[in-house]
Amino acid sequence: MKRIGVTGHRSIPDELLGHVREGLRAVLRGHQGPLEALSSLADGADQLFADIALECGADLTVVIPSGDYEDTFEDPDALAGYRRLKHRATQEVRMAFARSTDEAYYAAGAYIADSCDRLVAVWDGLPARGHGGTAEIVSYARALGKPVTVIWRAGVTRD
Repeated sequence: MKRIGVTGHRSIPDELLGHVREGLRAVLRGHQGPLEALSSLADGADQLFADIALECGADLTVVIPSGDYEDTFEDPDALAGYRRLKHRATQEVRMAFARSTDEAYYAAGAYIADSCDRLVAVWDGLPARGHGGTAEIVSYARALGKPVTVIWRAGVTRD
C-alpha cells in the first residue's frame, strides 16, 4: 500500500483553493493500487487533502497531535470538518502529548513524514511561523530523502 502524507497551511487564500484542490487530486489519482492518506485534519490543507483522499478511495489515517486537539479549533466549521473526517478514518494515531504545543505539532508532522512514501505540502515556500510549521516538516521530510510535492502558485501570498 502506498502512503501519502500531507503538511500545509491552515489559511489558504480563496484565489488559490481551486489550484490546491486540483493539485491534490492529481497527486492522489496519480498512483496505482491501494492508498493510505495520513493527515492531522487541521483546518485548511489537511482537511482538503483528507476529503479528496477519501473521494479517491484511500484509507485515511488521522494523526492527532494531543489530547486537547479538538479544543484548538476556533472555527465551528473547521471543528465539524475535523469530527466528520475523524469519524471516517480507518486508523487513528495519537501523539503522547496532553496539550497542543509546538512540540506536539512537530511530533505529528514528523510522524507523518516518517510514515509516508511521499509528502504533499501545500506551502508558500516561506519559513515556518512556528516550530512544527509546514516549512520545518518539509525540511525534515527532505532530510529523510522522502519525495515532496509542493502545491502553491507563484505570486500568491497568505495572510
